[in-house]
Amino acid sequence: MSDAIFPLATGRLELRFHSAEDAADLLRVYAQEPVARYLLEERWDEEYTQEQLAKRVVRTSLDEPPHALALVIADGSGRYVGDLALWLTDIPHRQAEIGWVLDPQCAGLGYATEAAAALLQVAFTRLGVHRIAAEMDARNTASAALARRLGFRLEGHLQEHLYSKGEYTDTLIFGMLVGDLPGQGPAAADAETPTDAETPAADPACSPAAATAQGTGRP
Repeated sequence: MSDAIFPLATGRLELRFHSAEDAADLLRVYAQEPVARYLLEERWDEEYTQEQLAKRVVRTSLDEPPHALALVIADGSGRYVGDLALWLTDIPHRQAEIGWVLDPQCAGLGYATEAAAALLQVAFTRLGVHRIAAEMDARNTASAALARRLGFRLEGHLQEHLYSKGEYTDTLIFGMLVGDLPGQGPAAADAETPTDAETPAADPACSPAAATAQGTGRP
């Protein structure tokens, strides 16, 4: 079924599966310190990029192993600006988790909100998912703000949950049900007016001056 959905146009963006040609862009983004800061992984090198890309290219369906989707977020020119992941954590009960990473140079354009909202809509209305979680480093305020804009509810705060880069870190757990689609549930009230960080800029080109990375970063 996923093959019939993707690539998916969202307005300014396209969500598509990964290909071998994405290696250079993945390395460029995941080697940046602002991206790696809140991920459990270290900054990527070329070898690790190839390993991760090989895993991503086969993540094209929730209904077949590995029961996961790995999607590139591309802008109108086809340029990589980030990526999304959706994977089932409980197959019989249709429970899933979502993850996102945005190129820091593309922050402030509303790309993460637009792309993730489209994937949530597809997951709930076409892929049969009942609940989606988003887990992230509690220090990652940009990612938490994005989750709230999308309509997620904060369900838990796990203290000193994971050991990462020499210290124990807290984890925030957000959740959304099929009945809480963006713009419908009470948790989405704040999403009606974008914050400054996600208001699209007049010039849609990504800017090297941007410095905020968004990523869930929890397994």
